Amino acid sequence: MREVIFDTETTGLDPKSGDRMVEIGCVEMVGRVETGRTFHAYFNPERDMPVEAEKVHGLSAAFLATKPRFAESADELLAFLGDAPLVAHNAGFDFGFLNAELERIGREPVSYDRMVDTVALARRKHPGAKNSLDALCTRYGIDRSHRVKHGALLDAELLAQVYVELTGGRQIGLELAAESTVVVESVVQITASPAAARVARPPRPHAPSAEELERHRAFIAGIENAIWASGAR
Repeated sequence: MREVIFDTETTGLDPKSGDRMVEIGCVEMVGRVETGRTFHAYFNPERDMPVEAEKVHGLSAAFLATKPRFAESADELLAFLGDAPLVAHNAGFDFGFLNAELERIGREPVSYDRMVDTVALARRKHPGAKNSLDALCTRYGIDRSHRVKHGALLDAELLAQVYVELTGGRQIGLELAAESTVVVESVVQITASPAAARVARPPRPHAPSAEELERHRAFIAGIENAIWASGAR
């Protein structure tokens, strides 16, 4: 199954109050394995960048002013997303900004039926624990040393690894064990099958012949100082 893990960076917390999406990063997975295909884009928000937001992701208004507007990259983004389930951390936030941008240019919003929220998955698997992306990376031993600031593509790549762990891990060893079990069960079934039962053969004669007995007596008689001979006297 194809899935897309994605993350966004924004000018703030609420698209309804005028905050805009300024970056999106997407990672393609098929069968919970990364394919190497990604999508990444910055967008000109056509507004200022609050200091608090810039401290989080490091994207300044001057840097973004040279980037295309969302409308210019929308078709390419939607083509990459396709109809796959969309996985995000605190997914309601990212869906809200993505759909606000789509609605702003007159495009259909992405259905929330496609949403997979890794925060919800983490809360079910680790109730009461910290479930931020940083905390989950630490819990699963995922290297995030290069994550100095938030970045949409980097965070999506980290989340892809976290998502695999939240949904059972790669468990290659267990898969091989399962395959071995199937093979053993097949052998047992074949051995127990009536069609495979062996036909008993009649026993072969093993009694010595008269010639063999005579040769044995001659051999015994030729042994000097035999123990059984001294005991017989």
